[in-house]
Amino acid sequence: MREYLLTLCVSAAVTYLLTGPVRKFAIAAGAMPEIRARDVHREPTPRLGGIAMFGGLCAGLLVAAHLSNIGDVFTQSTEPRALLSGASLIWLLGVLDDKWGVDALIKLGVQMIAAGVMVWQGLTILWLPVPGIGPVALTPVQSTLLTVALVVITINAVNFVDGLDGLAAGVVCIASIAFFMYAYRMWYGYGVEAAAPATLFSAILIGMCVGFLPHNIHPARIFMGDSGSMLIGLVLASGAISITGQVDPDVITDFTGSPRSTVHFMVPVYMPLLLPLTMIAIPAADLVLAVVRRTWKGQSPFAADRGHLHHRLLEIGHSHSRAVLIMYFWSALIAFAAVAFSVNSSSLLIVLVIASLSAVGLVVLLLPRVRPRAPHWAESLVPPRYRRRRRRLAAAAAAAEQEMLSADPPALNGSTAIGDRSQLPDRRRPVDSHR
Repeated sequence: MREYLLTLCVSAAVTYLLTGPVRKFAIAAGAMPEIRARDVHREPTPRLGGIAMFGGLCAGLLVAAHLSNIGDVFTQSTEPRALLSGASLIWLLGVLDDKWGVDALIKLGVQMIAAGVMVWQGLTILWLPVPGIGPVALTPVQSTLLTVALVVITINAVNFVDGLDGLAAGVVCIASIAFFMYAYRMWYGYGVEAAAPATLFSAILIGMCVGFLPHNIHPARIFMGDSGSMLIGLVLASGAISITGQVDPDVITDFTGSPRSTVHFMVPVYMPLLLPLTMIAIPAADLVLAVVRRTWKGQSPFAADRGHLHHRLLEIGHSHSRAVLIMYFWSALIAFAAVAFSVNSSSLLIVLVIASLSAVGLVVLLLPRVRPRAPHWAESLVPPRYRRRRRRLAAAAAAAEQEMLSADPPALNGSTAIGDRSQLPDRRRPVDSHR
């Protein structure tokens, strides 16, 4: 665990330290597109944050390769090299798209090529655990098609949800934490050494997201852009493919007692057909709804609009930060519920806790105007917008400014006050600079 924590911290530190210089580079390079109709931010913000995240990925892999225990992954498996190859292609595509823009069909083609490169280097799905049947081996064609489909779906699901400050990085970080817990349990709890690459990928992905989030929370100083959203989507998919395609179910059968119990243990969490619905359920749901909505209107599935889930939360009255927190809540509930279900699927307590938290989430959704306020003892630990004193001072300042604007103007040269205020210049009216 210490080596994983070290890798995570190195990846987070490198990403965090690189984001500042990358922001200056993005501004100098002109990677600050104009605000579009579907955007929710008010000022042009630099992109290319994926450059810093790619640096965190490379740093994490480099450090892990020189550690005593995790380093065996690089000698016994080609999956880290396959991940780096596919990530390089996706990252380069994202950088070009952030700066100049790339056609949607070209992006889809490069995504499929990146997935094919990973399959060619050994990062592929070899079998599937099917309930009631057991492990089913896949032909090379089936394996390639399923792997490419999973990579493309996950990449675009994360890319579609990247619409609010800190949303994509936070959702993927939550999914990665849940996936890391499960993969680590598979390796050290069940002695499945083939789960080591997936555990490493999850730890590095957590570090990439944690290092980027301080720069990306509302109000964001930099966006990750497609170079970042597609990159973290590919890394998340790679971990799922690794643990599904390389872990032999017969090894787990020695612990569970029967093949059917093994399949029941494996399916709820990381079966590729169900992974987008558990670990990244919110981005996947947003992706499906967007495709259906745009196709129904006769538009391209890749056409941009303001119909995403986070846009709907803003429309019903939630603030920017609260909409992001709600998405965090639902992502964490589904991801960690899947992990808890894999540990003990027959526990009634788990079902009751999930139902209770779901009810809490629904109540929060129905109360969009309730503003969270931190207690006095925790004000130093939360952002300034949630501090009572700062809120009171801001309200007092706004009231004083409003009172000054609404007050009658003073009399001129000792005469009585002017009754017709339309003759005076309005300080709230913009001055025409051409006069």
